[in-house]
Amino acid sequence: MDSDGTRDTRGTHANPVPRPAGPPTVPPRPARAPGVPPLPDGSGFLGWLRTPRPEAAPGVWRFGHVPRPEKEPERIPTRQLLSGAVIGFLCGWLLCSLLYNGFLGGFWLWPWFVMAPDSWTLGRAGWLSSLSYAYEALFFAGIFAIFGKISRWGEVWRRFGPPAWRQKAATSHEPPPTPEQDPAAYPDLRAAGAVDAAERLAAEAKAGLMRDVDHARILRAWQGVRSGRFSLATFTGTVLKDGAAACLHPSGARDLPGRLARHDLLTGQVRLGTTADDARNPYAYRGTGLGLGPELLGTSLLAVGPAGSGKTGTVVRPLAESLCLHALAGRAAVVVVGAAGAGLGPADAYDVVVQIGNPESVYDLDLYGGTTDPDEAAAVLAEALVGDLAEPHQGGDTRRSTTVLAQLLGPFRAVHGRFPAVPELRQLLDGAPAPLAALREGLEDSGQDALLRELDARERQMGHPGDVGGILADRVALLDRPAFAGFFDTSGQSRPFSLKALDHPVRVRIDLPQRGHADASRMLARLVLAQFTASVAVREDRSLFACLVLDDATGVVTPEAVRGIQRLRSGNAGVVLTLRTLDDVPRPLRGPLLGATGCRMALAGLTPWDGQDFAEVWGKEWIEARDVTDRQIIAETPAGKVLHAVRQVITGKAPTARAVTVRQVERERWSASELAHGVPPGHAVLSLTSVKGEHAPPLLVDLRG
Repeated sequence: MDSDGTRDTRGTHANPVPRPAGPPTVPPRPARAPGVPPLPDGSGFLGWLRTPRPEAAPGVWRFGHVPRPEKEPERIPTRQLLSGAVIGFLCGWLLCSLLYNGFLGGFWLWPWFVMAPDSWTLGRAGWLSSLSYAYEALFFAGIFAIFGKISRWGEVWRRFGPPAWRQKAATSHEPPPTPEQDPAAYPDLRAAGAVDAAERLAAEAKAGLMRDVDHARILRAWQGVRSGRFSLATFTGTVLKDGAAACLHPSGARDLPGRLARHDLLTGQVRLGTTADDARNPYAYRGTGLGLGPELLGTSLLAVGPAGSGKTGTVVRPLAESLCLHALAGRAAVVVVGAAGAGLGPADAYDVVVQIGNPESVYDLDLYGGTTDPDEAAAVLAEALVGDLAEPHQGGDTRRSTTVLAQLLGPFRAVHGRFPAVPELRQLLDGAPAPLAALREGLEDSGQDALLRELDARERQMGHPGDVGGILADRVALLDRPAFAGFFDTSGQSRPFSLKALDHPVRVRIDLPQRGHADASRMLARLVLAQFTASVAVREDRSLFACLVLDDATGVVTPEAVRGIQRLRSGNAGVVLTLRTLDDVPRPLRGPLLGATGCRMALAGLTPWDGQDFAEVWGKEWIEARDVTDRQIIAETPAGKVLHAVRQVITGKAPTARAVTVRQVERERWSASELAHGVPPGHAVLSLTSVKGEHAPPLLVDLRG
């Protein structure tokens, strides 16, 4: 069974020529041994599962989070609070002593003499005469109550007294949850009648044989039961048979070879750092952990920072690791694209590793995205080849290039039953007589008149001014190199990976040959992005979150790419893009790109002109500004002048009066200068938007925390 509880029913490759299924078959890996290691945070599985995760604002790390108020309370410093309490007690004691000993007169006894009978006040009423002492005690208690209110004894009691002790004791000695509330007892399964399965899973959890990935994977399979995709009996039988290893990922893996970041699969978050305790951060976020999950990555993420600012190590690698864990749990499909040796995780952490330009690569990349439609293949390929040459304004697109490619791909597929390989496509675009004559002969023999007219139109356009065939041929020539001789094969001899496989929880890493083939690498990155946006739009199972992680998006952002990113949110998909500078994006596309991505990150070392673009998209806010004015006091009387002279001699400053003016002003949340010079090393400023439309303002985050 797959991680969603169903059997692996992956379809064959789109082309009619027999080729491996997509994604390519992955040899199953052995499951982990029964001795499951503890979680990275040092807690056991039961402690991790039972830790509270309260609802919080977008981006807050919810594991063990303690909610804070929206506004910072006026908390008195401890030293000032204790000294004030002591001084208040001494003042109250001194006043009571003076009153009791008669140094201030007996006026405070007049109410007692007026209200009480003479026999009480003169001591002739027996024990009733002692009520005068009660009156004195009440009077002195009132004095101490007044001084206690002034010196905040109540705050001292709440902060250092038994209430604080009881709160700490209750936190450290929380009662064990009841079976109906204990998530480790699987109450949902019990309520639905799967008591035997719940008992088996609870026993595995208590025995230490279950891990967070197992729990998330089984919950994903249970969602398939509740949605009606398969029966309760099938789920129960699988759990009773395999226990915590039920509903395994097709690779057979139950965890990654190693983890570098902290993950919480119960909420789907990965911890990227800690929000700084800075006045520019809202009080509710200060000092909290920063966690990202599919609900935020579904709006796409753009991270901009110079080389060495930590984009790959502190952003891309943790996110890729988290998405791979989600894939093992049957929740996501991830494609990670970067340069060879970029440190995107070991090969064992992925099901498919495509190493373009490496002869030892087991898998190939499908140049046409697994489609059988020539027009669709032409549109995607045109975006990859010349998408960066399209005019980034209204009407400037790759339609002419798409038409040229469709005029050749359609006839070639009709004659040969497949799309052309890279050398064959280059010859056709160059207008080589022999391949075109062979196509014409094949179309005439099969009576394909419509496709024959397409080929005639292509031959008439060749050599005319404005024909884009030569440009396309030059771009295809970048792939027709000896280093890529064994790649992009369409004859069925290789194992090509197609992004049509994103209907399954697959983990893919694509290594680009940036060293020596930078232009080809950028073109292949555009190809993968174009295929990704086209594939997720036609997926049947959109409950799987699909994500594309591009470690370096230089030369990838095109007008069509921006439009494709805008459509991803509705398909439960997103992209993660990193750039060294926004100068790598055409100026007309910078605003649309920042608008299309819901999560934007500016890392330390940003240039002021890049900071200006972020400052514009983050907008302004109303703040309370205080203007302080010092005005010198002029004495008019001789005594006042003498007093001012003595004060100036003692303090060294002339007597002044301070005036404070408070007003509301509109100011940029983060100015270009602050982003360029005010972000410490290892930090970043990050704004977040969830798929539900919840926003988090720009936050200063310590990525090393």
